[in-house]
Amino acid sequence: MKIWLDDVRIPPSGYVLAHSVNEAIDYILSAESVGEEIEVIDCDHDLGDYAVDGGDGIKLLDWLIERGTYYPIALHTANPVGRENMMRTIRRYWS
Repeated sequence: MKIWLDDVRIPPSGYVLAHSVNEAIDYILSAESVGEEIEVIDCDHDLGDYAVDGGDGIKLLDWLIERGTYYPIALHTANPVGRENMMRTIRRYWS
């Protein structure tokens, strides 16, 4: 499974779209329950109106860290500060 976390952008072919952090979590838990591989989670930082459903994209990274599941992460956010915060988290925990 490839997960595209974004509030406005259309996912590339082959990705499932999660508008919110909680929707992405649901996809992850569903995949894990049937043993489906999570190939990549491609994240936006700012989730606009969907942020009320779990926060901005960095909150998904926090959730993954809390449970010790370090799936491959890619970032497509246009927010430079959000990107740097997410990259700092990835460098710290995914290495």
